[in-house]
Amino acid sequence: MQSITFPDGTRVPAIGQGTWHMGESRSERKREVAALRQGLELGLKLIDTAEMYAEGGAEEVVGEAIAGLRGQVFLVSKVYPWNASRTGTALACERSLKRLGTDHLDLYLLHWRGEHPLEETVEAFERLREQGKIARWGVSNLDLDDFVELPAGCAANQVLYNPEARGIEFDLLPWQRQQGMPLMAYCPVGRGAQLLRNAALNEVAHRHGASPAQVALAWALRQEGVMVIPKAVDPLHIKQNAEAHRLSLSADDLALIDHSFPPPRRRRPLEMV
Repeated sequence: MQSITFPDGTRVPAIGQGTWHMGESRSERKREVAALRQGLELGLKLIDTAEMYAEGGAEEVVGEAIAGLRGQVFLVSKVYPWNASRTGTALACERSLKRLGTDHLDLYLLHWRGEHPLEETVEAFERLREQGKIARWGVSNLDLDDFVELPAGCAANQVLYNPEARGIEFDLLPWQRQQGMPLMAYCPVGRGAQLLRNAALNEVAHRHGASPAQVALAWALRQEGVMVIPKAVDPLHIKQNAEAHRLSLSADDLALIDHSFPPPRRRRPLEMV
């Protein structure tokens, strides 16, 4: 499978697993755990979660799914911005580690920028790294201007990226590529069914005998340094996600998608959900 290299040389699969909305229903827990385990078996070794998701419920689902398999997983979680103070970050991390049933995270992200100075949050991240509780730290939903204030050492930035939301291609994505900083694309298949009903994506999918979701993932993966973290629970969708890296889009395919979703010609505010 295609892989992404972090600044410290660590390589991870470019397709991972998202967990937003997992842990919200006890009746779905068994199915969600099975989905994450299926993904791991198919090579989707990166699992992204957050203390925000179901107020820790998603982390508990992930913890159950990776029990006995921790060594196979590149584990990512995120801290709420209002918890991201010097002391609050450490306390939030401890709670996440307990829910996840592990003693360390491979990557810990600031979920979005809040009231606490970035320097203060990074100081807390570095202390956690020195203690071995996180291997590296990064951010989420930060735009190019924010990086002017961010101390050195950021391993990744997680942002919204799909054909409907491609403003980052104008400045943020090229800058991250220049810095050697991976970009994690959340909602890579859209925020609902609208993107997957798009005529252009469906035409390209028909050409390749693929699904529209696979086309959306392949479209994002065409960019150097980009990884995707789609969330899926249906076994077929998980299998399709894992196989999306095999899809190679032609110039004609990309031109058709560009016609439906024009690339940015000027700077746009960072889109978030």
